[in-house]
Amino acid sequence: MPADRAASLTGNLLLDALRESDRALIVPHLERVSCDKGVIVFEAGTEVAHITFPCDQTVVALIIGTRDGRCAETASIGREGAVGGIVSAGRVPASTEAIVQIGGPMLRLKADRLQDAKRRSPEVRNLFARYGDCLLAQVLQAAACNALHPIEQRCLRWLLTLQDRIGGDTLPITHELLASMLGVQRTYLTRILRTLQDQGLIRVGRGRITVLDRRAMSASACECHARVQRHFKTVLGAVYSADGFDRIEPPSLAEGDREPALALHGSPRR
Repeated sequence: MPADRAASLTGNLLLDALRESDRALIVPHLERVSCDKGVIVFEAGTEVAHITFPCDQTVVALIIGTRDGRCAETASIGREGAVGGIVSAGRVPASTEAIVQIGGPMLRLKADRLQDAKRRSPEVRNLFARYGDCLLAQVLQAAACNALHPIEQRCLRWLLTLQDRIGGDTLPITHELLASMLGVQRTYLTRILRTLQDQGLIRVGRGRITVLDRRAMSASACECHARVQRHFKTVLGAVYSADGFDRIEPPSLAEGDREPALALHGSPRR
């Protein structure tokens, strides 16, 4: 990779997949922040005015809470994506809470800046439309998985999904947080993790879970993780390494997709 290209990368694969000219529409307006685990990015019911791009090993979870205080995760977003107004185009009330699951650097962009970049560039519009479709696919697959599959398979799917986003074998996650994300009691989860450890799939430590055999974990998990991976590959052009996301190579626009930006708002008046 050329030195000037490497120097311009942001640490977020979605932004880094853009051409230099398209990234120039966005990068000058980015605000770099660092957030600790547990920080709330936005709350359900509040207006989402910013798009947030996790960088490097930072992970944000989309959470649905219930009146009795329980919660469950609907999606994990790391360096492959963004949260906040991706599907809705921003500035509408959020349906979920977004909370930092693994702390680290992030980039923030005002929602109207992204909409402006989409209007000016078909490539930007295409990339974010494709990512929005992949994010929705992850949410829908998680809903099906939570309804249909046993907790052991759901747990493996969750661990594989997290590994995809941090790119390493050691997952800095506690029993308490994992139980909360899966919507089960901590004592019940501890028994599940002990079983998975006895099978040689993982090693459980204080504040961390280490993946020992990803191939065997994938074989023992339900099909949900693999199905979402295939969708990311096909729709977004995601390229995976042995440990997870490596880069994004979005499919080229078809000739018919390169319509003038003005066409989004109708024909000009004469």
